[in-house]
Amino acid sequence: MIQMPPHRSLPVLSGATRHLRVLHLEHSQIDHRLTLAHLRHGRVEAQALRLESKAAFLRALAQDWDVVLSDYVLPGFSGMQALELLKASGKLIPFILISNEIGEDEAVAAMRNGASDCLLKSNLDRLVPALLRAIEAAETQRARRHADEELARSQQRLRELAHHLQINVEAERVAIAREIHDDVGGSLTAVKFDLAWIARHANIPVVAERALQALETVTQAIEASQRIMHNLRPAILEQGLVAALQWMTQRFEKRNGIATHFSSFGVVDTQRWPAGVALTAYRTAQEALTNVSKHAQASRVEVGLTAARGVLSLEVSDNGRGLSQQDLAKDRSYGIRGLHERANMVGGWIDLTSGAGGTTLILSVPLRPGGRNQTFEASRPPADTQLNDPTAWGNV
Repeated sequence: MIQMPPHRSLPVLSGATRHLRVLHLEHSQIDHRLTLAHLRHGRVEAQALRLESKAAFLRALAQDWDVVLSDYVLPGFSGMQALELLKASGKLIPFILISNEIGEDEAVAAMRNGASDCLLKSNLDRLVPALLRAIEAAETQRARRHADEELARSQQRLRELAHHLQINVEAERVAIAREIHDDVGGSLTAVKFDLAWIARHANIPVVAERALQALETVTQAIEASQRIMHNLRPAILEQGLVAALQWMTQRFEKRNGIATHFSSFGVVDTQRWPAGVALTAYRTAQEALTNVSKHAQASRVEVGLTAARGVLSLEVSDNGRGLSQQDLAKDRSYGIRGLHERANMVGGWIDLTSGAGGTTLILSVPLRPGGRNQTFEASRPPADTQLNDPTAWGNV
């Protein structure tokens, strides 16, 4: 095969000679020379390679070309086959059919299949304008593909950053919850025992009264610490996702006065789930209920958890005012975006629908028995340091 010199992109000036690398599929040497003559007449200096076999064409595609010109009928080969091979290579190179043996139907089919143009050998005056137009379109398409690839890489980097930040957030939550449990919780419990002892042994009524008041304040502080710990790192998840969601919905109903019903079906052996799935479902329900309490103006909430056919589904629905398109399109609606990112981290997805009858959020996560998702491994504390349920604090 003839080796062509390295390709150089030259600036295009009005009226200037264009230097192009042309791959020409043509069995006739005379037609090849005629084509080159028309190109020179149109101020196109072609570094051309003439081929007529499929094997030679495939070898030539390993190089860079500005345009492919092809006859429609070749010995043991065809222009349409060449077009298919060019498309399969993934290269965005303009492809122009030049033949006297192609009909209107074949030309239309070729254009629909990706050919840039179809010309008759008897009318090569159109060759240079068609060639330059096809090259310009290909350059635009290559620029668009490059921009799309850059955008995809940028989005992937953003997803990786979001994943990294989420891991760090969960790890920090664990560390803070552990400190509250070990330091704050332990100290408050000790103070509570001391105050209870003072209240029992005080001989002066006013001292006993003040001790009881202080004991009540410390009890409230312990309850606040428990609530903060559960929000930071839900230790109750060690009892299973069903128990954790039951506890969450009961606390939500008691705190907000909104009737809340929880149901589950088919959820067993959560220890075999990929790492992070249970935490993702818990955080999704937590965020959904927080949004209900803040914005929905609902009087009833339904929370359902189902595991069937290898997919975990969490559904949170309310009968509130619903979300408008403006609500969903807010620049700072980070809660919903965060839910999408969380779901994506464990291979799942979020579906959110809303209307006048309320809002429904569905989390779906494929479950692979025995599988592991390394993304969340950093957020799981070692077995010997996992937090005990803080409801055990302060039993006097």
